[in-house]
Amino acid sequence: MIQFRDREIANEQLVLDSRTELHYLGPTLTLRNCTLIVKVPAKALVVSRTRLIDCSIEVARVLKNFSWDRAHFSGCRFKGRYLGNGFGNLEGTAEGSIVDCDFTDALLDETRFLNCDARTMSFPPWPGLTILDPVGRAAELVALPWPGELRDFFQWYGEERPASTAAVTYFVPDLAKRNGTTPEAIKAVLEQLDGVYY
Repeated sequence: MIQFRDREIANEQLVLDSRTELHYLGPTLTLRNCTLIVKVPAKALVVSRTRLIDCSIEVARVLKNFSWDRAHFSGCRFKGRYLGNGFGNLEGTAEGSIVDCDFTDALLDETRFLNCDARTMSFPPWPGLTILDPVGRAAELVALPWPGELRDFFQWYGEERPASTAAVTYFVPDLAKRNGTTPEAIKAVLEQLDGVYY
């Protein structure tokens, strides 16, 4: 086990790359102006009660289905591919938060932002797509003339997602492929919709 805990680390590069060890960040860890390079899969990473302030977080491989809900991010920059990740406060506790972070150099797909002010983030440009308040706007989303199976997909927001979902992001080529359509057809519908970034 490799663990960083009970201290503050500033202006350093941390590389998580052991193929045989679990990597723990926290508890009671603060990273300030650091570069965190993650080369391990989600099953080899645990983050708990950790603050990242003005850090760069880079994933060297696709980080799948990882929840950052026990980390506090402020002013951080993200790079790499994130699939099915969760940021913010997933359970309505004070264990996680995110504010003023920059994802413009990241590829995000099926990634949620919960219990946060998503308007403080910079999201990936096209072919990235970010929808603000997708649960609260589920009826509006379903009413649009989506191509392929996207209408049914957005119907699910009104039924399944937690109401605390402030934003959700997709990589449009993959979203199109999963729902039997094309990025161009999706973009044509997005032009009718406010509260999205692409």
